[in-house]
Amino acid sequence: MKVYNVAILGTGFGGICTALRLREEGETDFLMLEKAASVGGTWRDNTYPGAACDVKSHLYWPSFAEKPDWTKAYCDQPEILRNIELMVERHKLAPHVRFNTEVIDASWDEAALLWRIRTSTNEIISARNFFAAWGQLNRPSFAGIEGRGNFKGVQFHSARWNHEVSLEGKRVACIGVGPSAAQFIPELARQAGHLTVFQRSPNYVVPRLDRPYTDHEQRVFNAIPASRDASRQAIFEDHESWYDAMRQNTAKAAEFTAVARIQLESQVADPVLREKLWPDYPIGCKRIIIADDFYPALVRPNVTVETTLVEGLEEKGIRTKDGQLHEFDVIVYGTGYETHTLLGVSDIKGRGGKSLRETWNPVPEAYLGINVSGFPNFYILYGPNTNLGHNSILNMIEAQVSYSLKGLKAAREHGVQALDVKPAVMAEFNRQLQKDMEGTSWAGSCTSWYKHADGRISNNWSGNVIQYRERTADFKIDEYEQIRQAEPATA
Repeated sequence: MKVYNVAILGTGFGGICTALRLREEGETDFLMLEKAASVGGTWRDNTYPGAACDVKSHLYWPSFAEKPDWTKAYCDQPEILRNIELMVERHKLAPHVRFNTEVIDASWDEAALLWRIRTSTNEIISARNFFAAWGQLNRPSFAGIEGRGNFKGVQFHSARWNHEVSLEGKRVACIGVGPSAAQFIPELARQAGHLTVFQRSPNYVVPRLDRPYTDHEQRVFNAIPASRDASRQAIFEDHESWYDAMRQNTAKAAEFTAVARIQLESQVADPVLREKLWPDYPIGCKRIIIADDFYPALVRPNVTVETTLVEGLEEKGIRTKDGQLHEFDVIVYGTGYETHTLLGVSDIKGRGGKSLRETWNPVPEAYLGINVSGFPNFYILYGPNTNLGHNSILNMIEAQVSYSLKGLKAAREHGVQALDVKPAVMAEFNRQLQKDMEGTSWAGSCTSWYKHADGRISNNWSGNVIQYRERTADFKIDEYEQIRQAEPATA
């Protein structure tokens, strides 16, 4: 049976960055496992109208890869996906990818010191090291909405957009007003006969100011690569300064709140609607929406914002808590993703059959968001407490990949087959991390996908990107139990 040195689950940015960095270091014995028929991760799955990144283009790309010729300040989904595909093609990664191969679970073989990875066809793939790049935002959630099977019209989640359905002149409902919904609601509003937006709680909205790059700018970026690098660095530094807006009662938080209020008042004239759209929690507690066309869509005459909570779905539409039945032809769920388990497969079984699903119940934890005690040679990308509210997640993924590859190197240099982060190291890291969260806006008075019922925050990093880079700069092998192959018994 073939044993790979590294198995990578996923071909989004996390998996691709891992593969590229492995190749840089001369490692070619790796396999990428992809459940779909093509690469791209969330940028392959999310094809809803208006899908785009809320980080500027020049920053939203691996720093070590060739930079695309972005056409806009903020890149759209089709352009991002095409550039991902070109990167995979340019670096000839496709031969390393097993497409249409869905991973169901994986188990650590303590005798052989290998991961046994099981696919949906019951094939077992063996690897010394297992990188989970399944991401945080790819498992659609329906927010506990009851009765979805009762509705006789068309319904779909934004991450599984049904492009075959015409919305022209239809009675359309959108449940949810988060960042994805804020991107597709303007398009729904242009097409629908009437659109009703069901809002549980509003988000802060700040200007996007998107624009195409001019021909002159494109020529300069291509002729002088340093100019593109300078643009990237300036955007990075600007975004890093936003971190202070993610802490309560700071000058930056007050500045962002004022900007959001100005945007609301300048785009929404109706005082009743305006107050419906104004949050009652600290800015950043929920993800901030960066958009120019969201509020203008909500003030169209064919759009209604409904703030009465949803009771459930019935044959003809949505019944709200006040007893009213709202009839629709189409329901679109902008209800986000299942983010609290952070588990992208059925389960992972570590030493002694330890279940990652059970270990992560009720709150997922990891050391640096990468390693979990009891799961040797298991590296998570975009794992617990590595999400950001202020900067590009690719900065975090790059730091995680770099740290993980240092772990592989440390194991080789010390002649050990496996490394397992010590329980005390992981526990102390998470104790301090949650303490550091106390002053952040994520700990504020809102319900969000960042936070669990007990108040613990499992998705976000507690500091800025530079702090995370510093924290992951060195791999300290003494923080890990070193596991060696047992010596064969002698007669």
